[in-house]
Amino acid sequence: MDPGQRQAFNAAFSEERHRQVLAVIEREAGFPADFRISETPVFLDAELSRDFVRAAWEIAEAVTAPGYLAQTDRALPPGLAVPGQDAHTTFLQVDFALARGEDGRLMPQLIELQGFPSVYAFQWLIERAFREVYGIPETLTQYFDGLDERAYAACLRDVVVGDADPETVVLLEIDPEKQKTRIDFACTERLIGVPTVGLSEVVERGGRLSYHRDGRDVPITRIYNRVIFDELERKGLPRDLFEREHPGVTWVGHPNWYFRISKYSLPFLESRYAPPAWFLSDLLREPAGLPEGLDKYVLKPLYSFAGLGVELGPTPERLRSIKNPENFIVQRKVEYAAAIATPDVPAKAEVRMMFVWKDRLRLVNNLVRMSKGKMMGVDFNKDQTWIGASLAYHPRVENVLP
Repeated sequence: MDPGQRQAFNAAFSEERHRQVLAVIEREAGFPADFRISETPVFLDAELSRDFVRAAWEIAEAVTAPGYLAQTDRALPPGLAVPGQDAHTTFLQVDFALARGEDGRLMPQLIELQGFPSVYAFQWLIERAFREVYGIPETLTQYFDGLDERAYAACLRDVVVGDADPETVVLLEIDPEKQKTRIDFACTERLIGVPTVGLSEVVERGGRLSYHRDGRDVPITRIYNRVIFDELERKGLPRDLFEREHPGVTWVGHPNWYFRISKYSLPFLESRYAPPAWFLSDLLREPAGLPEGLDKYVLKPLYSFAGLGVELGPTPERLRSIKNPENFIVQRKVEYAAAIATPDVPAKAEVRMMFVWKDRLRLVNNLVRMSKGKMMGVDFNKDQTWIGASLAYHPRVENVLP
């Protein structure tokens, strides 16, 4: 961490300034965020930033390697494979806990990963808000690969829109006005001109897709997919759109990658940045059986989102009672380091390293979630401050590959 930047920010902080940050976000997006915005960014020093970059690339290269991808057909749940998959994922998120190694140094430790979009546009806005209110030094950035604010917007536009008319490119979601991430949808339209369209608004005629706006039918050529199958299943919604190919339509973020690069990937990773993980079905078949000290492990269902169904410290009885163990993993629990000084107790952080891939895999941005509770979710941080959504600043250097 960068103690100098932390001390300077904490000294400059006031509740009024935090209200100003929130006001900038609401002004630019048109409405407030539906999730808590932390009072502070995270400030990484050059060494820790390099560690996060190195860790992100190590994991990213492992889960995009042909040898790994050849083993991922089983990751697709029966009946949920979508035709027309492309050669590689368009989006990749790699989530790390800010933890401490055996030597006491801060280091990244992998929590989860996903071949799916994140709030790319909102991260552009939250950075603008902190920079405007606090006068963040120009020597610091949240971006990677030599990008600045304008180049980042151009990169995102190139990936999502390409050569298409932005009006024919849709950000697709289920009931978008009810999603907690709707502020990112508004930012996406502002930043790259892509409208948000609800799943129920898509019309199919003769294999062609369109949506209705301002009294006319607009053809769809590209789908920036934000639909999560877990939600589709829970709400009992039809999957017709995903069950066949549509002429002239390109998935920007093909749905299959949500499964191929996911919690399913964790048991395949061997890295000092990735805690050991196994498929529960493999553990139950092993002569050695379950690992000792299960209080130091976490049980995760493969097919869930946003922490649903995660259990800390499962008992042997609980693990043996699961009827479909092939759909669960057991991962060694990561202890987050309470390393971010705040006005009361130190906060913990989870850093998402955000990639895109058009012509090449490219690390472009980051996202931070801060916590003071047992877990990262809001339910574990009631009545706490200096927690919630944020970003990590790091020295403006060419962090491309380690």
